[in-house]
Amino acid sequence: MAAYLLIGCGGALGAMARYGCSSALGRLLPPNFPFAILLINIAGSIAMGLLVGLLGRLGAGWAEEARLFVAVGLLGGFTTFSSFSLDTVTLIERGAVLPAALYVLLSVAVSVAGLYLGLLVTRGGLT
Repeated sequence: MAAYLLIGCGGALGAMARYGCSSALGRLLPPNFPFAILLINIAGSIAMGLLVGLLGRLGAGWAEEARLFVAVGLLGGFTTFSSFSLDTVTLIERGAVLPAALYVLLSVAVSVAGLYLGLLVTRGGLT
């Protein structure tokens, strides 16, 4: 139960941070490209790398609670792309380069196709 609370609280804060950053950046950047989300994804991925590296150096102590709150909750709510990036790099570091490439390709292609399918269904395009 404590894990769910850590993740939930971190996720709520991360989602609010994403909204705030996206709104602020959206007012500053050109509207013809999703620069705000791109920057959020990059920042979240850098933060995930820093966190995982730091937790690896600190050892086991409080690392699990910090990982749940910050990595899964806060950064997961800020950008799920950071979790996607971590999973991809973990596969590469394990020597599973082909599965990592397949994971990237399928994640992007099938997710975009899935969103498009959902739009088609709700817009009556598949009747």
